[in-house]
Amino acid sequence: MVENLLWHVSSAVIATRSEYTDAVLTLLEEIDGLEVYGHDRGKIVVVIEGPSTGMLGEVLSRISLMDGVIAANMVFEQVTEWKHVDDRIADPA
Repeated sequence: MVENLLWHVSSAVIATRSEYTDAVLTLLEEIDGLEVYGHDRGKIVVVIEGPSTGMLGEVLSRISLMDGVIAANMVFEQVTEWKHVDDRIADPA
């Protein structure tokens, strides 16, 4: 059976009050599908991966509600289509 799967990858910038940056970084480590790419002077760059745009938006909404977060904004999103064949996943290229 061949099934097409979509995978969403997004980058985002999180602006924090500087005194909360370390606490926010600690909380971000607990989020599945999120990787901190870098941070400097209250700005945190992350990459979020998941099965839908809605899931990525839900993660950003959760982040925006964290203490010390000023804003959490998606910068880029890419959707990749994969083919699922007999319990194997193959790159479409």
